[in-house]
Amino acid sequence: MTTTPMRRDAARNWQRIVDVGRQLVDDGVPLQLNDVARLAGVGVATVYRHFPNPEALMETVATPGLEMLVAHAEQALTRDDPWQAFVDFLNATLEVQLTDPSVTVVRSAPDRVLPRTTELTDEMDSLAGRLLERAHAAGAVRSVVSWEDLRPLMCGIATAAQIHTDDQETRLETGRRYLGVMLRGLHT
Repeated sequence: MTTTPMRRDAARNWQRIVDVGRQLVDDGVPLQLNDVARLAGVGVATVYRHFPNPEALMETVATPGLEMLVAHAEQALTRDDPWQAFVDFLNATLEVQLTDPSVTVVRSAPDRVLPRTTELTDEMDSLAGRLLERAHAAGAVRSVVSWEDLRPLMCGIATAAQIHTDDQETRLETGRRYLGVMLRGLHT
């Protein structure tokens, strides 16, 4: 199936909408499509034509972060040390979650609305599961821990690190400290 490319004006409008969505997410403002339209300088119908609901816009905003995590997981699987590969992936995941709030929102949402988001999150979960399995096989991680256990814990660490400060560096330091506590509990 082929898709026709967007007209230039439609592509420009799409990008303005995504840029406004990105700014609102970064500022901690809920995505309301009427507000997005006003701030992007486009009609409400234009926003709804591209994004039928706020979740679709949020997932679009999160896509680059999710793609980065998939690439990082793929790269981590090439490392020789299973424990360090797993730790590096969790550190990268936390950093993305703390610097791109859309990723935490999308990862903690019960459902996905865009096929690309479903594809990326499924691929990331599969790769993360493989990283964990390698660490299990090496005897580096307690065998009772599954990726299904760790996924919500990672969202929890990101949320906890964001609660008490607006300062990004403090959030990163706090998140790394919380992740360190969890990793000490996981490591055999």
